[in-house]
Amino acid sequence: MLKGRVFEFKEAFELESGRQLPGFQLFYTTWGTLNENRDNVVWVCHAFSGNTFVKDWWGGLFGEGKTFDPAKHFIVCANTLGGCYGSTGPLSVNPETGRPYYHQFPALTNRDVVKAFQLLREHLELDTIQVLIGGSLGGQQALEWAIGESEVIKRLVLVASNAVQSPYAIALNETQRMAIEQDVTWQLNTDGAGAQGLQTARAVAMLSYRSYQSYHQGQREQNPKSLDRYKAASYQRYQGEKLAQRFNAFTYWHLTKMLDSHNVGRGRGSVEEALNQVQAQALIIGVDSDGLFPLKEQKFVARYLPNATLQVIQSEQGHDGFLLETDQLEKSITSFLEQKPQRKTWIPTVF
Repeated sequence: MLKGRVFEFKEAFELESGRQLPGFQLFYTTWGTLNENRDNVVWVCHAFSGNTFVKDWWGGLFGEGKTFDPAKHFIVCANTLGGCYGSTGPLSVNPETGRPYYHQFPALTNRDVVKAFQLLREHLELDTIQVLIGGSLGGQQALEWAIGESEVIKRLVLVASNAVQSPYAIALNETQRMAIEQDVTWQLNTDGAGAQGLQTARAVAMLSYRSYQSYHQGQREQNPKSLDRYKAASYQRYQGEKLAQRFNAFTYWHLTKMLDSHNVGRGRGSVEEALNQVQAQALIIGVDSDGLFPLKEQKFVARYLPNATLQVIQSEQGHDGFLLETDQLEKSITSFLEQKPQRKTWIPTVF
């Protein structure tokens, strides 16, 4: 049975920026039973707008009879710090003021999030994580964790993610934040501030989540006589409105900033040196049509991890292929988990 809980940390929490949170909470779910040896833990780091109910958005991988089966595994997924699904975020009440943080919420990095996850792991008395898996933003967090606690993570699965956020992705995120800024309500200290801008931001993001071909297949106009109200235009508005009903502009703003600051090499000499610290046996999965986290980024990670295998998902869905192509993902991950651990003894010079 899937269970939702809240982990409370009541001490000052130092952030990478030098600022502090006066404590925090993480909402998390567990699914399955921890075995006697406590070595069947699967920890999931969710994507940008995801939540802790992993079967709702990765149901092809998680569930009875799936690759990650609660009858065999103890599955943990925590809502990211800064999120809006039960963990401390911009709409949470600041205990020092008695009012929601709103614009005063401090900037967070993936390293801050992983630090909070590590405290939750200790609270749950989990000495090791057998499989740590994440996609996109969740993959960034999983990689940070595998570097920071290399002895804890035994197997690592990164899907459609990277080691450093690209200038292209940062530019896309800034464009989305500009859309939020144009909303006249954005400066207000209310839960709904920036909601209209958020809809536009999400519509912009959808163009980077999907590909030219996926729009051509799914949103092509069927009536050649149409002069307005095009299917693709309605789709953009629908996606913006749908997210705005379950998200808020403050969280969206902070999570895009979190993505932008991602650089595993910060303070570790170089990105390559940081990747080389990972001890886990790793599976790196990329989507061939991904324009947001292109395949070259997964190839780079696979090249510099000491124990990595690279798999490529064939898809016309773009970045969202990491959520949609679950049959291919299941096949790749199942094969990886069945392999005996071995150390890579060569590093290719060209991809």
